[in-house]
Amino acid sequence: MVETVEATKRKITVWVILGGQGQLGLSFRDVLTQSGIPHHILGKETVDITNADNVKECLAELKPTVVVNCAAWTAVDNAEDFPTEAFAINADGARNVAIASRDIGARLVHISTDYVFPGNESGARNEDAVTGPTSVYGASKLAGEEAVLSEYGDNSLVVRTAWLYSKYGANFVKTMVRKALTSSEVRVVNDQHGQPTLTTDLAKHVVDLVNNKVAAGIFHGTNSGNTTWYELTRAIYEALGVSTSLVSPVDSSAYPTKARRPNNSVLGHQRTISLGIPEMRSWSDALAESLPEITELLSKELS
Repeated sequence: MVETVEATKRKITVWVILGGQGQLGLSFRDVLTQSGIPHHILGKETVDITNADNVKECLAELKPTVVVNCAAWTAVDNAEDFPTEAFAINADGARNVAIASRDIGARLVHISTDYVFPGNESGARNEDAVTGPTSVYGASKLAGEEAVLSEYGDNSLVVRTAWLYSKYGANFVKTMVRKALTSSEVRVVNDQHGQPTLTTDLAKHVVDLVNNKVAAGIFHGTNSGNTTWYELTRAIYEALGVSTSLVSPVDSSAYPTKARRPNNSVLGHQRTISLGIPEMRSWSDALAESLPEITELLSKELS
């Protein structure tokens, strides 16, 4: 029997990345390109996830086999002042993507956050831990998770992550590298624990989850191990050969914010491990590998 062209097309794995101009979206671009996986990287100017018709029309036209939703309101403090806008993107937008993905039968990967937890627990929270966000941002992201699992729970992966950094955009690691390159004194919070997570590692991990055809549900995607913002900064200064005496620890009370930050952002990877899929490498190994490129880019900016 000769297959139709349309049937053959459906067998080809094609990924669509929504929110493609953020640091995670750009890292997906790099990983998918290196892996030879056909893909479309779409920014807000192409697809506005708050517009249900826009999302449906775009996905219906591209017919991807995998959709990754990286699009989100990520301005944590601003969400306290603009809750309607934050929920429109993080909750209603997530629902729109889930419905549009369901309509075409694509596997959906929805990126979420550790902020869905209270952040005052001890130890690593596994995927089935009780949620309880303490900020508008966290509440909007939890609502997004619930919308995805309600609308398309049988073919969606919700992947929670935290403390993302990369060579792209603005992030904590790049800020501290700039400080180190100018031998600046810094006071850094030492009572918040988490897992610095390299976006390229997260993108590779998501590809692994999809390629392994894991069952739908919630996963945690962070580099393994844990540290504090202060210890992370010390590691950066030390790696760049800058005196760590320039780095001083402070409590989070020294930097009051409108939205409450979690004291514990550490996520466990129990479900991933139970499926025989390796954890992402340690945060320190990922940092060591990524620092030279980040440092080179910032050195050029500062010169």
